[in-house]
Amino acid sequence: MKILQIPIEHKTLANGLHVVVAPDSTAPVVTVGVYYKIGFRLEPQGRSGFAHLFEHMMFQGSENAAKMQHIKLINSSGGVLNGSTMYDVTNYYEAVPSNALERVLWLEADRMRALKVDDENLCNQRDVVKEEVRVNVMNQPYGGFPWLDMPPVAFRNWANAHNFYGDFVDLDAASLADVQTFFRTYYLPNNAVLLILGDVNSADGFAVAEKHFANIPAGPAPKFTDPSEPKQSEERRGNVLEKFGTLPAMAIGYVLPQRRTADWCAMALLDQALHGGRAGRIYRELVLEKQLAVEADGGIDDIFGYNGPSQMTTRILHKPEITSETTLAAFDAIIQEVQEKGITDSELEQLKVKWRSDYFATLEGGRGGYMPKYGLMHLLACFTLFDGQPQLVNSILDGFLAVTKEQVQSVARTYLKQENRAIVFRAPAGTSQEAA
Repeated sequence: MKILQIPIEHKTLANGLHVVVAPDSTAPVVTVGVYYKIGFRLEPQGRSGFAHLFEHMMFQGSENAAKMQHIKLINSSGGVLNGSTMYDVTNYYEAVPSNALERVLWLEADRMRALKVDDENLCNQRDVVKEEVRVNVMNQPYGGFPWLDMPPVAFRNWANAHNFYGDFVDLDAASLADVQTFFRTYYLPNNAVLLILGDVNSADGFAVAEKHFANIPAGPAPKFTDPSEPKQSEERRGNVLEKFGTLPAMAIGYVLPQRRTADWCAMALLDQALHGGRAGRIYRELVLEKQLAVEADGGIDDIFGYNGPSQMTTRILHKPEITSETTLAAFDAIIQEVQEKGITDSELEQLKVKWRSDYFATLEGGRGGYMPKYGLMHLLACFTLFDGQPQLVNSILDGFLAVTKEQVQSVARTYLKQENRAIVFRAPAGTSQEAA
């Protein structure tokens, strides 16, 4: 098999900013990303929702770019941009014609150096975030299920268990001083990585990065609370009311092995066996064969993008005439089968082919059809911030392709145990559906 060799160069500026350049002259386009090591999991207790709130604040203008000017300049350059908040990082990214690279770096450096944090922007964006929660979660069928419902049931450490969108009480209590402190604490060059991918040579990429970012002063390294969890010894269950949907639902989450271990690689292939779309065992048996469920999906979300406790989660919407315990028993039978019988050589080979294909698709793919090289950018950022090794993008696949069928069966027995899982039942309002 041909060895993956994506050209990557990495250096750290004197102020601690990691800079990663990945040249590719295939098209006259360059993608820029700035990832900060601050996400849902890392925000301070009593400040739930701050990481997400700040994603919004970062588009409200900076010292030399007025409100909305960042967006207007990127769009007028023929580019696109966005940002997102995740468990362990918040990112901002743009894709533009390569002749607009310096404009993008100037804009990103200006808001890293001097974001406009004032009362007007805080009040405005706090209301925007709260409305986003109302629209996307509170007033949507199965809103936030299971990604908001599962953590408080599954975890005991506040870092992993709290409402990541933010409690309205915490958001309303946020003062201007609180928000300014958050910016000065986490939005530092020494807590970030700058990524430049596409139509740029390495020397020019590093030179323009140095020009715009080198004079931004570093700050004290942020102190993060320990996100580790006490060892789980019992199955955990919770119940949530579904106000709009008519189908009972459940989510089952198993705690994953530690990142970058042999068990982690084996669990990824097991996840593929269980959740591989219509061909996955869970969908095939619960929806197609036994016809208990209407929907059955899930799996490990963004396996490379986590740097702390996480889960493999299955989401099931089942028929109203089928009880939750009957549905759960059918699910458990699928898990028991793979624990007792494992997988075949043929199935393992198919899983590896699919995993390799998906990995290459990630490297080549954009986001939402409009952001070229997003997948590669995201992997390089996570490998830099979490592992200090962006070059892992060229070698990480080897560990997954080396997994044996014995390892897959072993992780099924070790990690897919009832005492290693949490279950959330979501019953429609006004029904007598069981919720254990």
